[in-house]
Amino acid sequence: MTSSTRGNPARPLARDAFTRAETYAATRLPVERASTLIPDAYTSADFFALEQERVFAASWVPVCVRDELPEPGSYLVVEVAGRSVVVCRNREGELRAHHNVCRHRGAQLLDPGESGRAERFFQCPYHAWAYDLDGACLGTPLFTPKAGIPQDQRDAFDMSGVEAFDKADHGLHAVRVDSWGALVLVCLDPDAPELEHELGDLPGRLAGHRLDEHRLLRRVEYSIDANWKLVAENFMEYYHLPWVHPGLVKVSPLKDHYRWQGAGLYMGFCTTPIAANTDSGGWQGLPALPSLDEDDRTSARFAWLFPNVAINALPNHTFLMLLRPTEAGHTEEVTYLLAHPESADAAGAGLDGEVDALLRFWDEVNREDIGIVERVQRGLANTAYTGGRMCYRFEDSVHRFQNIVVDRMLGVRRVPEGDAEPSVPMFAKP
Repeated sequence: MTSSTRGNPARPLARDAFTRAETYAATRLPVERASTLIPDAYTSADFFALEQERVFAASWVPVCVRDELPEPGSYLVVEVAGRSVVVCRNREGELRAHHNVCRHRGAQLLDPGESGRAERFFQCPYHAWAYDLDGACLGTPLFTPKAGIPQDQRDAFDMSGVEAFDKADHGLHAVRVDSWGALVLVCLDPDAPELEHELGDLPGRLAGHRLDEHRLLRRVEYSIDANWKLVAENFMEYYHLPWVHPGLVKVSPLKDHYRWQGAGLYMGFCTTPIAANTDSGGWQGLPALPSLDEDDRTSARFAWLFPNVAINALPNHTFLMLLRPTEAGHTEEVTYLLAHPESADAAGAGLDGEVDALLRFWDEVNREDIGIVERVQRGLANTAYTGGRMCYRFEDSVHRFQNIVVDRMLGVRRVPEGDAEPSVPMFAKP
């Protein structure tokens, strides 16, 4: 490692350093000798811009849950790597995604963050070009009388006889879209492998939870003054639990944490067995999904699916944390509380109360995490800090995550292998 990247507080690094392997030499070491990712990865606007292209524009990125697109014609507008994308269901209820830009003069068809239901088509507000839900160009202003063209002037706008103009060549630019479990994901890179390649064995490991059948019960948004990677790394390590989460550690005892890592673009761990609720709350409440086997019925499964979503799969509910990076030091987070209909129905009249109690517990934990990652973000702005040693036993998942980030910054596409054992205890048993 050169003196400018490790052991010398001179920062920020030059932009071209972020695509050189030697910049990350200390993070590439085995975890017992490795140091953390360079601080500029969390603070530099140049790193953030490259990361948007090399990570988010090249990955399968979760953008919402299925229940946010409940029926044919449902749509929402999301931003991925600086591109505005319309995700929708066509008339047959199939998922579709399109770049949110008219093929005529480039106007955005829909406003950022907009959602709703389109009866038949999307229409550009500039010159009224219209596109069906599958992205096909339906026509010029004469396609619909709603365009406001007086009857006696419509012939002037008729393009049917224009040479070399074919509506079939002017459909919306498509974006790849897929789903897994409750998640809807898009991929801007036409050459990236299929989603299943990156998921690896995670769908099999969580198959008993029947995540694709879960229904959305609550949705909460948070604004975080920290880099998205700090939020991710905080989720996937247990080292901080005793000091940051006094309530959580009571229902998720350290001695019951296991590394639960298979082959795939994710970081996995679990808590087993799940402890009973305390006075400050916990994960129990809703009835467990009856179809789970004994292991899943008594365990909490956690996975960070690269790049930007946490999956907390409990026997009686699922809690998702979806990150939307906006700049190097800021992240918008959307959380979703879901449950399988069998668990929800079994709760009967007490469903709302149990769901509210679960949400209060998750909210408390999440706000504790937000407070600490914002503190880390402020600390990383101090140029005296150039990186720290990994705690090999408890931060192996962070090491795995950071090396996936490094892979992408260097143009490497790799799916890490899993452990030889299904689960490995992370703390010594008494």
